[in-house]
Amino acid sequence: MSEQPTTSRRVAVVTGGSRGIGRESAERLASDGFAVVVNYAGNQTEAEAAVSAIVAAGGQAIAFRADVADEAAVSALFDVAEKTYGGVDVVVHAAGVMTLAPLVDTDLDALDRMHRTNIRGTFVVDQQAARRLRDGGAIINFSSSVLSLAIPGYSAYAASKGAVEAMTLILAREMRGRDITVNAVAPGPTATALFLDGKDEETVARMAAQPPLERLGTPRDIAEVVSFLAGPARWVNGQVLRANGGIV
Repeated sequence: MSEQPTTSRRVAVVTGGSRGIGRESAERLASDGFAVVVNYAGNQTEAEAAVSAIVAAGGQAIAFRADVADEAAVSALFDVAEKTYGGVDVVVHAAGVMTLAPLVDTDLDALDRMHRTNIRGTFVVDQQAARRLRDGGAIINFSSSVLSLAIPGYSAYAASKGAVEAMTLILAREMRGRDITVNAVAPGPTATALFLDGKDEETVARMAAQPPLERLGTPRDIAEVVSFLAGPARWVNGQVLRANGGIV
């Protein structure tokens, strides 16, 4: 899909934008007036469905496949955004993978895969964003509330998200003088395929009961936070927002 470059609206790149929180964030930003580049790793059908939904609602969007840990592919992703829409203002880095097991049983190949996508992927995407975002923009990474909850079985995943938080806080300070905010969203238990996969009903019900609001989060709940950080939240910078319904 090709469109003529335009500077009439702000532009967002959303990684992991074909499903779950990424897709909901892409659709929300489109409804906020952004032109959106939906990045996906492999599921072209889902990515095109996300684009179709945005366009049907009157927005602008294209899909582009890129492995977030591949610097050449991510550079090409930004090239397409700039060629199609004239620049990039907001990057929402929602792509991530999760494998759960006690530390003692964790498969090291799974550990390496999580670190490649969640740590290297964040570093690569943020590096391109830092180089190419227009002044006044925003970088929004994704961490997880499991860092503060210390749930058994999440050691490898939480370790990867700890690295995301460290990068986020430091990059915010490195962007001094650019009027670019850098924050991370740390969802709690959220009803996505990534969270629900492999969990029985009892486990899901127990985790849903943890917040004072007594339910799982939804992708829409998290997309509201993304919208806030991408738009009006210009004085929120270098922060991790734990969007988890009040779990302590």
